[in-house]
Amino acid sequence: MSAGKPILTQHHIDLVKSTVPLLEQAGTEITEYFYRRLFRDNPEVQHIFNMSNQHSGRQQFALFSAIAAYAKHLDTPELLLARVERIAHKHSSMNIQPEHYPIVGHHLIATLRELLPQQFSAEIEQAWGLAYQQLADIFIAREQAIYTDNATRPGGWQQGRRFVLAETRIESQWVKTLVFKPVDGAAVVAYQPGQYIGIEVEPPGCEYREIRQYSLSSASQNDRYQISVKREINDRPGIVSNYLHDGLHPGDEVTLYAPAGDFYLQSGEQPLVLVSAGVGLTPMQAMLETVAASQPQRAVHYLHACHNPAQHSFRQRNHNLARDMNLSLHCWYQSEVPDQPGCYHGYMDISQLDSLPLDDGEFYLCGPLAFMGFAKQQLLAAGVDAERIHYEVFGPHQDL
Repeated sequence: MSAGKPILTQHHIDLVKSTVPLLEQAGTEITEYFYRRLFRDNPEVQHIFNMSNQHSGRQQFALFSAIAAYAKHLDTPELLLARVERIAHKHSSMNIQPEHYPIVGHHLIATLRELLPQQFSAEIEQAWGLAYQQLADIFIAREQAIYTDNATRPGGWQQGRRFVLAETRIESQWVKTLVFKPVDGAAVVAYQPGQYIGIEVEPPGCEYREIRQYSLSSASQNDRYQISVKREINDRPGIVSNYLHDGLHPGDEVTLYAPAGDFYLQSGEQPLVLVSAGVGLTPMQAMLETVAASQPQRAVHYLHACHNPAQHSFRQRNHNLARDMNLSLHCWYQSEVPDQPGCYHGYMDISQLDSLPLDDGEFYLCGPLAFMGFAKQQLLAAGVDAERIHYEVFGPHQDL
């Protein structure tokens, strides 16, 4: 009679949790070593990793924090459901498949064994192997559900689908809108305003394919997807963003993965407050366009912050929308502040507004992490309940 597959017991859980101090002491050294090992032995997985996040260290920090959080909450995984949901959606936009998990698990266990040879006994290694498999099973099941849902809805598909760049528009100094239509001419699956789409491209000079996620920046339509991309020109210019600005032209084809994301506009009629900075306005634009089309009487307050009017995307578009809906617009600029109602100088300060629905409004935040933390603290101090504050974080998972 077969002994059956080993199961994760409380003893195993205790063993894994006992290693948390070791993980915290080693810090991101563990994940840096892990990624070097992974890319050395399985270079093909670089097709699905954002290598810019590797260079910045954000991916290493995200993986370390996720490993530590999982180890701490191994016996209370329900506390990590929000994080699991967010990561599973991101994985679906990168076409992560079940066969990827054994590769990652192998290198994770090997990393712990090689970096902690004295503490990482055979018994602890078995416990970590079982714990990792439990986590992998959770992700595989949730991602399969997302894939199935996308494939079975009208206009849906699984894995990659070819799209052609149909048109482009310049929205501001750094932001360009790109509209994609399916090569096969069939319908495309609907999405919730606030969700994003995965785009796979092959920029010249890149050894591997590059996949990025961009928020959809219009109300859902059945024949196209629209994204609005900021050209990244910091210390390390964005490979994909600059390619989308300069290297991709109408008529060129890309691969898209079905819309995903757990940050989106919830149904309801409560007053709506959209709070954004920089290119964080892209999911807000989809929410605003959706409300304009379906609930023009709904009270909407749109608060935005950016450096100057030249960098303010959709500015004229939203002034046009305000003529036909219950919309108030407010923007904070660091320079060149227009002498117009709703324009302010400096950092966003909600105390300057006396009309916000602090008692019953639903608040949606998107922008740089520091900005969202700053805005959230203002809202909490003003008496807004935390459960009415929803936010989206770009890149590897972080918290406010």
